[in-house]
Amino acid sequence: MRAFVFPGQGSQFVGMGRDLADAFPLAREVFQEVDETLSQNLTKIMFEGPEADLNLTENTQPALMAVSLAVARILEKEKPELFKSAKCVAGHSLGEYSALTAAGSFQLKDTARLLKTRGVAMQKAVPVGVGAMAAILGLEIDDVTSIVREASDSEVVAAANDNSYGQIVVSGHKAAVEKAVALATEKGAKRAVMLPVSAPFHCPLMQPAADAMRDALSKVEVKAPVVPLVANVTAEFVTSPDQIRDLLVKQVTGMVRWRESVLYMKEQGVTELVELGAGKVLSGLTRRIDKELSGKSVGTPQDIEAFLKDL
Repeated sequence: MRAFVFPGQGSQFVGMGRDLADAFPLAREVFQEVDETLSQNLTKIMFEGPEADLNLTENTQPALMAVSLAVARILEKEKPELFKSAKCVAGHSLGEYSALTAAGSFQLKDTARLLKTRGVAMQKAVPVGVGAMAAILGLEIDDVTSIVREASDSEVVAAANDNSYGQIVVSGHKAAVEKAVALATEKGAKRAVMLPVSAPFHCPLMQPAADAMRDALSKVEVKAPVVPLVANVTAEFVTSPDQIRDLLVKQVTGMVRWRESVLYMKEQGVTELVELGAGKVLSGLTRRIDKELSGKSVGTPQDIEAFLKDL
């Protein structure tokens, strides 16, 4: 049984999607539709950079979604029932929007606008330099939960991403995150390092962005997906449009429970997770979470050809 998963921020790279556009008219159509919707030549930034522009949150989010949806559309053209035959879909942070679009909940145009809004709102929520994020490697979620409790006496710091066993990201005020890094090191973390990010995602400091997304999502049609979404904030199936809206708002300030989501998919009978889009981050995490699960990346014309051959 197969699930399709969609990458989040950190998977982007200059040049992504170019080989898809060269090989498939359908990919060019997706990129053009996103460009026209946003009145922006996002495709040029994806293909040519500069990297600093691609890494701006307001560009990264719709760009990663565009590459994922290009892959999804190409596969669906060859196998129209592909997503209906899956057990479920899931996405890491912004990847939830890609997952929901592939599963028919959102129109591509609406998703592009929502992710642009989300990127701008997340960047604006906290002034540059006030917030930070750090990766803590080698400790488990219970250890990190107790560390952030200790580090957040006067400022905010929270577990933002439970990515896999021994790989947890924390987010919040810079000084509190630095304190959490020091505590994690004291408590035996293999590594605890500050991340080069522009804002502290997935923590309570993002509340202004959550408010902006509540407003934006209220104006967009959300259909029930053709298969359930495993939501980041609950690590369980959701299909109700109203619940999807609510969880996408909560996701802005809440923890991405990716490890639990993958384990939940396995409990539901999933044996293969297929990552659609740029990079191979989620496939790598799949192997770290459960070696019995097959993790596969489909992001290039060669990947697409091999995947379709194996179906």
